[in-house]
Amino acid sequence: MLNIPQLLATELELKPYQVQNALELLAEGATVPFIARYRKERTGEMNEVQLRDLADRYTYLTEIEERKSVILKAIAEQNKLTDDLKEKIISCLQKTELEDLYLPYRPKRRTRATIAREKGLQPLADFIKSLNVKNPVSSSLSEEAAKYVSETQEVTSADDALKGASDILAEEVAEKADLRAYIRDYLLEEGLFVSRIKDDYPEGTTKFEMYRNYQIKVKNIAPHNLLALCRGETEGILKFDVVFEEDLLLSYLESQEIKTKVRLIRDFYQAMLKDAFNRLMKNSLISEVIAEKKTYADIESIKTFEINLRELLLSAPAGMKPTMALDPGFRTGCKVAIIDQTGKFLEYQAVFPHQAAEQRTKAAQTIKNLIEKYQVDLIAIGNGTASRETDEFIVQVLQTLNRKPIKVMVNESGASIYSASKVALEEFPDLDVTVRGAISIGRRLQDPLAELVKIDPKSIGVGQYQHDVDQKLLKKKLDETVESCVNYVGVDLNTASKELLTFVSGITPTVANNIVAYRNQYGAFKNRRQLLKVPKLGPKAFEQAAGFLRIRGGDNPLDNTAVHPESYTLVEAIASDLSVPLNQVTQIAEKLKKADLKKYVTDTVGEPTLRDILSELEKPGRDPRAEFKYATFKEGIKEISDLQEGMELEGIITNVANFGAFVDIGVHQDGLVHISQLADRFVDDPKKVVKVGQVVKVRVLEVNAKLKRISLSMKVVKQ
Repeated sequence: MLNIPQLLATELELKPYQVQNALELLAEGATVPFIARYRKERTGEMNEVQLRDLADRYTYLTEIEERKSVILKAIAEQNKLTDDLKEKIISCLQKTELEDLYLPYRPKRRTRATIAREKGLQPLADFIKSLNVKNPVSSSLSEEAAKYVSETQEVTSADDALKGASDILAEEVAEKADLRAYIRDYLLEEGLFVSRIKDDYPEGTTKFEMYRNYQIKVKNIAPHNLLALCRGETEGILKFDVVFEEDLLLSYLESQEIKTKVRLIRDFYQAMLKDAFNRLMKNSLISEVIAEKKTYADIESIKTFEINLRELLLSAPAGMKPTMALDPGFRTGCKVAIIDQTGKFLEYQAVFPHQAAEQRTKAAQTIKNLIEKYQVDLIAIGNGTASRETDEFIVQVLQTLNRKPIKVMVNESGASIYSASKVALEEFPDLDVTVRGAISIGRRLQDPLAELVKIDPKSIGVGQYQHDVDQKLLKKKLDETVESCVNYVGVDLNTASKELLTFVSGITPTVANNIVAYRNQYGAFKNRRQLLKVPKLGPKAFEQAAGFLRIRGGDNPLDNTAVHPESYTLVEAIASDLSVPLNQVTQIAEKLKKADLKKYVTDTVGEPTLRDILSELEKPGRDPRAEFKYATFKEGIKEISDLQEGMELEGIITNVANFGAFVDIGVHQDGLVHISQLADRFVDDPKKVVKVGQVVKVRVLEVNAKLKRISLSMKVVKQ
């Protein structure tokens, strides 16, 4: 069988020792963030992307090897495993190719060919094959076929026998791996996706309008276009298919399968090949091509989702400060929640600023009182219904105050899902769902990562056709993204929710629950070693998790850094050599720069780890996320009807797709900056120039109020 480690080293351009060591660490249960951060010497400084690519490809190749064993055994049991076939199977690297090789030997339901064989017509098919040579001895088909006429076998005539033989030969042709591979490749290269919208949907009445008379080469279709076609077909709005030059492929089959020049035999073979192609190959291969392109589209769409999710999760936190959170509403009023600098819920009020003047005045006084009572520093306003009206109301209130909190519009996508979830119910069993939603909006402003991990990523609103892609793969990749972000930032052990702790390297949901329970029973953790007292958190989990957990103001200043406990003795040695007490080692950045790294290199600790340690000590406990910024929406622009072409507005990017970026400009409907309008230069990938959470300036190009579509441009707008 294949030497998978060697193959991986070649494919991924890695050294054999990197592959071997990384696979060993993964097999031991080490997580990707842990390996990338704390085992750089063993892997040659492989990063998270390389490690995940290695793990995914290793899984794929391992599955292929397991499948090969099953296939080889199945074919051998049929006594049909030749040396040539065995070699082809063993050297196979793609699942599609492997299944093509197995196709002729796979157990089947009863087909026309199997029925013909049951009627004893295999010898007739073999006889016809023998005539398909350059100079056949005989070319009589009817005479030979007449020998197989049998009442007991239900073969009523020579023509009936020839039809059965043709069915046998057609199946044999349709199962040839090389022919299937050629046709599949041709469809991928030369085929066309063609779609049309059903007659039930007049022009201009559907969001799939661009696919009304759509045609594009299979190889050139963009992932989002294919996913749109699939969704349109699922919703019953359009039909699409793959079209191609069928005569060209039939000519190819004839060139490969017909050897004789005898007209009678050639005519028989031409009819048989046409049947093989139309009945047994065409539809299945078209389905395989669509599935292959769909898989690619899924992967690309999920990659975009991963990038957007990462940007959103790593959005700059406004900081843990006293916060007022408003979930706006017209008839039902605005839900106002106050949370403190730890995210703890303090008070709730409902105000009605969008009704009678008396109610508005009362609401303003309530807001002022709450701001003064809790010394509010931040105001978070959800961007849903009544958000702009509420925003203007709060602006008016703030004008009457000497001390003005920072007011920010917060994307509330998924807040309603969180508020009705089991997580929210456990956290706030006595609060109404609307209050929970407001609390979530406020916490998102304080620390987006800590709050958003409580919500299914698919509900956060940064995906592209997320409900149309492979759901199992999507979940895997998004979970990996959340894990990566959480461990990149680090987690405050004494304030983190169990949901946040679950994504820390090495911590299971059970252990996360136990950490919170231990904290509630014994108070805040004083040092990382206390973690070993948590039930079910053993040495292995401690090794994986400790470096990513932070303790502020604990017994050891190193516990508030990314320095792993396994390296504490090394830091102590460095501190001793610099004549600095350990409790001051995080305050001597200049001295640390002069440390001679080579002096501390050992068999297990190399310069990469030492560089990380010194870098961490220079800026202990720093948050790696960007500086906090927020958009200011233009006054008087609340609804799509307020927009006019040419307007220049400020907004925030809420989603990035392969075809452009969506921007919230404060009118309850995101506008689209098409990829062609992202910059004054050519842009091949929107993700190279914009990201989720970015504050941008845009110009209104076009407004379609009926379809709720806003076209925007970032060209010639000073950013």
